[in-house]
Amino acid sequence: MQTRVAVMGIIVEDLSSAEALNEVLHEYRGWLVGRMGIPYRERGIAVISVAIDAPQDVTAALAGRIGALPHVSVRTAYSNAIFDDEEDGPSFG
Repeated sequence: MQTRVAVMGIIVEDLSSAEALNEVLHEYRGWLVGRMGIPYRERGIAVISVAIDAPQDVTAALAGRIGALPHVSVRTAYSNAIFDDEEDGPSFG
């Protein structure tokens, strides 16, 4: 199985959507490398970054689920390295 490391930038513009976002992230927890959330209290929003190592279709599905939440925006940046579980190092595509 080939995976790519990616980072998702997520902005939650209405904190009432945070619980639904956390539920979606929990469903994908096996693919997540880490996450960092920054509450921007002065603006009433949250800025979250999520690192993921997953097949590209899994990453795209997660981004789609997150983007469908009300008042939540997401953008994904993919690494060029493609990892194969049966190999030791990455290949670059």
